[in-house]
Amino acid sequence: MNDGVNGVALTVFILFFLAVTVMGFLASRWRKAENEHSLDEWGLGGRSFGTWITWFLLGGDLYTAYTFVAVPAAIYAAGAAGFFAVPYTILVYPLIFTFLPRLWSVSHKHGYVTTSDFVRGRFGSKGLSLAVAVTGILATMPYIALQLVGIQAVLDVMGIGGGENTNWFVKDLPLLIAFGVLAAYTYSSGLRAPAMIAFVKDTLIYIVIAVAIIYIPIKLGGFDDVFGAASEKYTAAKAGGLVPLEAGQWTYATLALGSALALFMYPHSITATLSSRSREVIRRNTTILPLYSLMLGLLALLGFMAIAAGVKVTNPQLAIPQLFEDMFPDWFAGVAFAAIGIGALVPAAIMSIAAANLFTRNIYKDFIKPDATPAQETKISKLVSLLVKVGALVFVLTMDKTVAINFQLLGGIWILQTFPALVGGLFTRWFHRWALLAGWALGMVYGTVAAYGVASPTQKHFGGSAKEIPGIGEIGYIGLTAFVLNLVVTVILTFVLKALKAPDGVDETSPEDYTADAGDPGVQTELPPATAGSVH
Repeated sequence: MNDGVNGVALTVFILFFLAVTVMGFLASRWRKAENEHSLDEWGLGGRSFGTWITWFLLGGDLYTAYTFVAVPAAIYAAGAAGFFAVPYTILVYPLIFTFLPRLWSVSHKHGYVTTSDFVRGRFGSKGLSLAVAVTGILATMPYIALQLVGIQAVLDVMGIGGGENTNWFVKDLPLLIAFGVLAAYTYSSGLRAPAMIAFVKDTLIYIVIAVAIIYIPIKLGGFDDVFGAASEKYTAAKAGGLVPLEAGQWTYATLALGSALALFMYPHSITATLSSRSREVIRRNTTILPLYSLMLGLLALLGFMAIAAGVKVTNPQLAIPQLFEDMFPDWFAGVAFAAIGIGALVPAAIMSIAAANLFTRNIYKDFIKPDATPAQETKISKLVSLLVKVGALVFVLTMDKTVAINFQLLGGIWILQTFPALVGGLFTRWFHRWALLAGWALGMVYGTVAAYGVASPTQKHFGGSAKEIPGIGEIGYIGLTAFVLNLVVTVILTFVLKALKAPDGVDETSPEDYTADAGDPGVQTELPPATAGSVH
């Protein structure tokens, strides 16, 4: 790694960072609403985004700086097993095509802002709603932290992260500045800021990947040499070459399936979805979002290129930034670093907004101040979004980076346990609210305890997300095992509770709500006239 500061790359990085900062603050005037003091406006962008804005927003939301850094880093360190992210993003889009339009429809009909709003309305249970909200907030916090880890990796490679003996304030000052800017424009502009910046972020990422996938292999002698070098490394390390070892195939398959089921349970995914202006926008997006899966497959190949380029780093998360530093001209390395940095700002903003909305609607309003006005809700959500980002920053600055990654894996285990209540509730009212709560609790406890017992070379606890599947004997994804236990308990207890005639909660939805579209009678769009010309 270079010891000095890469001045050219840093200058390009700063110019892009300043540009998106200005965009973030100007976004507050973009499609300015008549009434800005509501969560519909601040937290969902007025529910006014058309197909392309939603596509960029969802892409900016799902394909983060962590994706850019961690997926090829996993392949660099562990081999083809790191490709699990590619099949799971292929699996997820047919899955969400079946339920996201239904969630959009019922949410717009009743003015739901969060998944917990829907769960409360569908099952008449504030307790179940609270469980979903708390799970969403807990799962989101380490995810935000990892976006800051992505920025920190870029800063380190550019030479402005400081050395091990550098004063902590000086070392972390660039990250603190980036955090302050993110916090300020998110507070000011709400979801409109990441929606606007997502155009820049995704364009930069596509450009960088397109150049990297052509330029770097040419410099390395072609793809034959790239794959040959990778195969030699994995064979020498007995890591299975370019194919996962047979012993790891259950892990690969269950991790891909479990991750696909969990992806759109995250609050930020739903926030971006509910910002769309019509049901048809959601349906169109599920058909064009796979373009990002193609990008992800190409991105993953960078892990092989880092091996072939002889990149040597102690932390695999630095492998791809270092590859860009070594292989690209300084000015284009700056563009690549900007893509990663901005790729952290967009999802971090959406995640903090989503977590804040959950707290405001499903904890503050449901349990602390039921008569909160829309203006009070917006104020609380803005403040909580700041606190969430502060928490993530503290997490990054005080804990080892591998801990942040492993807690994000734990977050995936947790968020998957909300699937029966959310997706099940979109298609059936058969599940009993108490059974869903019991199944959720068992899944959360089993998943957390099982993950606690997993060790790694660097950690005694929470060292991974795979463990032996009870009754099968194969190593599999803990989250999927917990989900199966959750579902089994939910089904059995539903039979029992119905037999005992335990009281059901009141369902405030009706069958036609799940197919309603914008413009249908009774649908709560409440959009100002200025949004009529939304981009498609």
